[in-house]
Amino acid sequence: MPRPTTLLLVATPDEQIKFLSGSALADLRALAPEFRLVDPSGHTPESFARELTAFNPEVIVCGWATLPMPATLPPRLRYVCYLTGGVRNLVTRAQLERGLLLTNWGGAISRTVAECALFHTLSCLRLAPRWTLMIHRDGGWRDGWEQAGSLFGRRVGIHGFGQVARAFLKLIEPFGCAVSIAAPDVTDAVAAQLGVRAVTLDALFADNDVIVELAPLNPVTRGIVTERHFRLIRPGGVFVNVGRAGVTDEAALLRVAREGKIAVGLDVFVDEPLPKDSGFRGLPNVSVTPHIAGPTLDRYVDATAHALRNLRAYAADQPLEAIITPAIYDSST
Repeated sequence: MPRPTTLLLVATPDEQIKFLSGSALADLRALAPEFRLVDPSGHTPESFARELTAFNPEVIVCGWATLPMPATLPPRLRYVCYLTGGVRNLVTRAQLERGLLLTNWGGAISRTVAECALFHTLSCLRLAPRWTLMIHRDGGWRDGWEQAGSLFGRRVGIHGFGQVARAFLKLIEPFGCAVSIAAPDVTDAVAAQLGVRAVTLDALFADNDVIVELAPLNPVTRGIVTERHFRLIRPGGVFVNVGRAGVTDEAALLRVAREGKIAVGLDVFVDEPLPKDSGFRGLPNVSVTPHIAGPTLDRYVDATAHALRNLRAYAADQPLEAIITPAIYDSST
């Protein structure tokens, strides 16, 4: 029999609309005999801590707007089910070490982020930014059309191999690409099982037609992709980043992009919103989206369904998915 739980939902009205449409809120309420909903937008860290202590929940379900968990957690709190992704601003490593269970949306939204990476890849290869400017702004038509290319049969390099990278690998299967991966956890043996090549970061940039940046941002990866790497990309090559801008030297990427020898697809930037005077704006070889890789609004239901599965598993004392361990916490963005 499921054990009873005291459940606190921390969500703004906007988060409730995004994540808890349809029957989701009722499904969540049904999981616990004691249920409370708190809107974090009106709270300070101190008042939020008092709210947690007063209700003393066993389970907290929360989203982006939730304030960090207080240093002293409610005595009954065992599990924080985070509806979204990055957890570093929510809990501390020490709290995980002391036994707090924490999950996030894991791979639930990976396919939508991978879809955006594929979109930018195709946009760059097909020269979509050029045609947009040429047709809408300059009144042109097909000038230079022969420079456009296809993804079929291309050499594709992926930096990082988390959930999004794995989803991207599946998405490009129909294109028959030769894939190589630069990631610390992809050894030659693992690569052989996946049907890809394990390579160094230098080889990834030098030997591929398309490079997709999907490495997490942490102290080891911050700024790891430098101007030297961008200049290893062959003329006509493509660099796509839907992961974390801080993994790259963004100023160096802009310098190389301005030369026009490679195409660039970006969903993430160091400064967001992208400044109006950013050099990336208006470049005919740069495909941009405003940090919307995923999930799209219609796919927030995937994150909610994942959370509900975990909550039901917790109530039944079954294993959870996407648990954030101290080791995963260290390597995450």
